[in-house]
Amino acid sequence: MSKRLLVVAASGVSADSAGRAIDRNYGDDVAVHIVATASGLSRLDWLANAEDDARGDAEARADQIADAVHTDNVDTEVGDTDPVQAIRDALTAFPADEIVVLTKPDDEVTWLEEGTTEEARARFDLPVRHLVIDS
Repeated sequence: MSKRLLVVAASGVSADSAGRAIDRNYGDDVAVHIVATASGLSRLDWLANAEDDARGDAEARADQIADAVHTDNVDTEVGDTDPVQAIRDALTAFPADEIVVLTKPDDEVTWLEEGTTEEARARFDLPVRHLVIDS
């Protein structure tokens, strides 16, 4: 049976680079559920619940990463603005074997994404791998 990966893609992650990273680390015998977080928001937009643009960007990012991954077993969803909440929500429908957090380098991570990997490791009883995706 193939490994089941819950892939959490932070804002601004390059789809091609993300696809290559998943393929390089896991091959094509995996079931992949991609959750693109709507976390590319300013604090003001977050406070005003002005999430439409961020959700649109997240949907496009999830679809592009799905196209870049070389597996036939892949699906996508747009996740919460809080990446840890997005993981929690996704795990209710997708029983993952491992969580993979894809982010840009630390100096480019948004304020909503800071500390996601550490918090996921503390909250979920699954292996959590952090892959930094350069643009």
